[in-house]
Amino acid sequence: MLKTETPSSQHQQLDQYPVTELVTAFVDDQFNAVQAVRNAAARIAAAVTAAVPRIEAGGRLIYVGAGTSGRLGVLDSVELYPTFSWPHERAVALLAGGQSAMYMAVEGAEDDREQGARDLLALVPTPNDVIFLLAASGGTPYVLGALHAAREQGALTIGIANNTGSPVAGEAEIGITLDTGSEVISGSTRLKAGTSQKIVLNTISSAIMVRLHKVYGNLMVDLKPTNAKLYARTVRLTVHATGAADTAARETLEACGFHVKVAIVALLKKVTVQQADTLLAQSGGSVRGALNA
Repeated sequence: MLKTETPSSQHQQLDQYPVTELVTAFVDDQFNAVQAVRNAAARIAAAVTAAVPRIEAGGRLIYVGAGTSGRLGVLDSVELYPTFSWPHERAVALLAGGQSAMYMAVEGAEDDREQGARDLLALVPTPNDVIFLLAASGGTPYVLGALHAAREQGALTIGIANNTGSPVAGEAEIGITLDTGSEVISGSTRLKAGTSQKIVLNTISSAIMVRLHKVYGNLMVDLKPTNAKLYARTVRLTVHATGAADTAARETLEACGFHVKVAIVALLKKVTVQQADTLLAQSGGSVRGALNA
């Protein structure tokens, strides 16, 4: 039996726990998700190292999964645009059963290996694309179909699973096994298995974006403001990075379409936003490179 399906020996009377003890059991078990990710840190670093040059060459981040794993892939893909101004067309998610499966389970979708291959091939993958194959069990047919199709096209495959010795991790170019063990509720991998996958996806995609110069220090300087909260954030970030007054920061941001990178360089170098934009282009988007030019 898969570890993720094995009933926990620690909580055999779970249904009789008082509420406080019940909550504690769920919360405390999440620490095992963090430890599982820590144990896989070397493989996660290898995934980032392999992915960055492909993404720099124009590749896409493509997420493939079913159920909870697939929905976590969708979540990571859609959050890259507001956080890093990452183009929608370069962060694509495939969910077994299609878009409707985001909200309602589609019976048998995860068991269709051929559909996984067809869906992946429909994206016309290239050797520069980075494919995340997500499956808590590590053997989801839909995901394996996509994995093999991606490998045949030369794309980088990163398999993420929660059971040791799984096909998804073993047959991908880079396998990441998150050994989270049994769940508090037997087989409910939306719990700590899902948490561990979320941490890994956050870590890999964020690390890639750092390497692509979308972060200055630890500041989110390439965000795409789409609401009042984010517009206010651009002002705070610019003030924090430059020491400029709120008024000067806002005026500079308005002049450059609220592009924080450009505003920082313009204010610190005391140049126009057009000149700052040119310096950033010449430095490959690096704020530090532009400031040192």
